[in-house]
Amino acid sequence: MIKSFFHAGVVAAIFLGLNGCNDPTPQLSEPPPPEVTVAHPIQREIVEWDYYTGRTEAAKTVEIRARVSGYLDEIAFEPGKIVEKGDLLFVIDQRPYQAVLAQARAGLKRARAQLTLAITELERAEQLVGRKLIAREEYDQRLAERQVAQAEVMEMQAAVESARLDLNFTEIRAPIGGRISRQLVDGGNLIIGGGEGNATLLAILVSIDPIYVYIDADERAVLKYRRLHQEGSRVSARYARILAQVGLATDKDFPFQGIIDYVAPRANPSTGTVRARIVIPNPDDQLSGGFFARVRIPGSGRYRATLITDRAISQDQGQKFVYVVNDENKVAYRRVELGPIVDGLRIVRAGLEPEERIIIKGVQRAREGIEVSPQLAPMTAPEASTQTSAKPLILEAGKEFSPGQG
Repeated sequence: MIKSFFHAGVVAAIFLGLNGCNDPTPQLSEPPPPEVTVAHPIQREIVEWDYYTGRTEAAKTVEIRARVSGYLDEIAFEPGKIVEKGDLLFVIDQRPYQAVLAQARAGLKRARAQLTLAITELERAEQLVGRKLIAREEYDQRLAERQVAQAEVMEMQAAVESARLDLNFTEIRAPIGGRISRQLVDGGNLIIGGGEGNATLLAILVSIDPIYVYIDADERAVLKYRRLHQEGSRVSARYARILAQVGLATDKDFPFQGIIDYVAPRANPSTGTVRARIVIPNPDDQLSGGFFARVRIPGSGRYRATLITDRAISQDQGQKFVYVVNDENKVAYRRVELGPIVDGLRIVRAGLEPEERIIIKGVQRAREGIEVSPQLAPMTAPEASTQTSAKPLILEAGKEFSPGQG
């Protein structure tokens, strides 16, 4: 009985299997082409920028020292404040110099009295020698006495002027307008004056507006600028004043604008660089000497460039490339030669045509030769881009540029 059931089950299984073999095999559908976003390269008139780092410096820096010696009697300014040209800064004890001036004036009066007497004696001698009442030698003596008296008057006039200058020099005034440091010597100390190197340093005064930024360009950059000048595509800073844009450590872009007004006539043999100076208007006193500065200047003439976003660029063993979609919606490989970033987009020097469709999104799904479903979108810069689009101002040689321009 058990064997009969077993044989019946085997027969049923074989029957069901044969029936299953008669069912048609299901067909597998092919996956749709991957979707990618494509964009055409942007064609735009641009100027390439060269970037440098530098330091700000005051246009004028004056070490305040005394011209005369004496005890410091008064400090007439607030440390760190702005002073105007001619403002009183320090006063040295004036009493010794007042006494010297009074003595010199008294000596001048005495010399003038001696001159008056010598003139009178000479006039009398002229009358007497004409009547032969005195010898010629005595007349010559009176004439010499008058000349000596005249010289003494001139000498004492100079002594009075010198004493007056020394008295004026006891009042030390600001030679320029600007911001002054703290006093480096307290009142009551002996001040050593004069033009010698050991004259006491009293304070430091720096100008505010304009301010300088110094940068150093390497030899390759300098030779590039000179070649561009010869080709006529970019004027050299040696012959014209070129706009420079400056940003500080906390700036994301370059809010300050100035001009390159000086280029050193020779390279520094120790560093192989040429120093250039940028003048920046500073009417609101935002800049001070010693700040770190980021600088960009025009590094080329204006030309029409091809621009793409960095998101489209891939790299394989150091080689930069992009994927493009051809007319058959198939992916093609394009090797590209890249330049710097301008306004958040990368310059493509070679490898692309303006009408090509570049994959900017979905690059990881693209492979050369596969078919894709392209969705056209505009070429845009990354949102994090902070580049400015200010145009460089290039002036003609010999044309004056006011720091307030631009």
